[in-house]
Amino acid sequence: MHRATKIVATIGPASSTPEILLQMIQAGADVVRLNFSHGTADDHRQRADFVREAARQAGREVAIMADLQGPKIRVGKFENGKTTLVAGSPFVLDAECELGNDDRVGLDYKDLPRDLKPGDVLLLNDGLIVLDVVRVLGSEIHTTVKVGGDLSNNKGINRQGGGLTAPALTAKDMEDIRTAMSIGVDFVAVSFPKNATDMEMARQLANIAGAPYGIKPKMIAKIERAEAIPALQGILDASDGIMVARGDLAVEVGNAAVPALQKRMIRMARESNKFVITATQMMESMIYAPVPTRAEVSDVANAVLDGTDAVMLSAESAAGKYPVQTIETMAAICLEAEKSEQSELDKDFLDRTFTRIDQSIAMGALFTAFHLGAKAIVALTESGSTALWMSRHWTHVPIFALTPRVGSERAMAIYRNVTSLHLDTSTDRDTALQQALETVVGKGYASRGDMVVLTVGEPMGQAGGTNTLKIVRVGEPY
Repeated sequence: MHRATKIVATIGPASSTPEILLQMIQAGADVVRLNFSHGTADDHRQRADFVREAARQAGREVAIMADLQGPKIRVGKFENGKTTLVAGSPFVLDAECELGNDDRVGLDYKDLPRDLKPGDVLLLNDGLIVLDVVRVLGSEIHTTVKVGGDLSNNKGINRQGGGLTAPALTAKDMEDIRTAMSIGVDFVAVSFPKNATDMEMARQLANIAGAPYGIKPKMIAKIERAEAIPALQGILDASDGIMVARGDLAVEVGNAAVPALQKRMIRMARESNKFVITATQMMESMIYAPVPTRAEVSDVANAVLDGTDAVMLSAESAAGKYPVQTIETMAAICLEAEKSEQSELDKDFLDRTFTRIDQSIAMGALFTAFHLGAKAIVALTESGSTALWMSRHWTHVPIFALTPRVGSERAMAIYRNVTSLHLDTSTDRDTALQQALETVVGKGYASRGDMVVLTVGEPMGQAGGTNTLKIVRVGEPY
């Protein structure tokens, strides 16, 4: 069956062999995420090579996402690898401490003391440990443990409510962007952006680094800071897509606020013609178990019903026991949830104006296909914009986007309800449309007697030139 919602799978120690990667792509992975918080440049380069080869064997293009580490503020290392914090006890975070002990630990972000004042609350290890700031003395942050527990090397630190001044792009991120461009990634995910300026800077760096390779990657803003919420529209405008990064976001704004924020972010992204990924702990129990919890099934299904373009696996596919099975399970949940989705296309089009010809054709094709009960929409596209616009509105009519550009084919791998296919388009419009129809029929997506809606631009080969809509019945004179 045609699955509309895409799956982003992180690769790591459990999924870095060509054999496992091929199985993951065959199971339904559409985008592979390289987590630049771990591994060397050579590790990422080798994994990207494996992904490209596995995709070739699977017979379809799979996109690669480079996920930058960002200014993840962490504690340093301990003499014994960890310590146990007890509620009510004092504990010091010391920017000048080399090796931690039971009383204090160092910091990788030396400016943290400048950001804090008495009364602030610090959340460590994804909120499992809570510290109340009592006073700040030079490089030392003196705290009282509010919620204790084991604290080990390099665990993350957040301030409740956000507000830390660490820049979104670190020196490591800038170097990682250069590595990612040399690898030829399709998406760059920026961690902890606070505003549109952070995303504009990241795009500029990526475009400069990608220029020698002819690459302009799609930029994804990971929404995980409290400050990003009021700046969301600006961040959307400066990005190609966003990620609802529920882990750090929940630590900063509180767990209870995240579900409503998720729905709001997905809605705003779709209204802004941007794509959106829902991430973090979606199938967490499948790191160790062969089946998910009922709550995880509901979580994935709920994201689908919210209208997300993609759902993401992190440790489940990078380090879990069942990477392939997890993707198969997630794909099945997405398919089942999509069956129950109601199209609100007519309502979506009320009070909507289109100022561009190509966008008007895209919307016209969607509306026509929906009301005529077409089997498929086939869009001949150079940049993929036509497919993106169509994918912002839900119908049960699958969209097939055919392009001669491999970069566009991979970029469209993340768009909801879009299957991207390669077609070396002819300069003659009717020939190209016939080739497109034959490709879709040849792959079994449509058969004799089915109605298909086609869109194309004339003259051929121009990005943004879609200006023609054609309705055909397969098998009848063209």
